[in-house]
Amino acid sequence: MQRKLILIVSLFFLFNSITIEAQCAMCRAVLESGENQQTARGVNNGIMYLMVFPYLLIGAIGFAIYRSRKKN
Repeated sequence: MQRKLILIVSLFFLFNSITIEAQCAMCRAVLESGENQQTARGVNNGIMYLMVFPYLLIGAIGFAIYRSRKKN
C-alpha cells in the first residue's frame, strides 16, 4: 500500500510541474539587455562550471566506495 502511494505521489509531481524562472534580478537585467553577448556567454560558462563540480564530487565518492567494497 505504501509503495503504491509513493508511486502515485511521485507521478503526480512528475507530471504536474510548472515552468518557473529563477534568476537574480541583476543577472536577468544583464542578460535581457542584449547589448553585450560576451557577458551572457560568461554567465552561461559560470553556470556550467558550477554544475560540473557536484557531479565530479559524487563520482569520486562513488568510485572510492566502489574500490573499498571491491577489496573485501
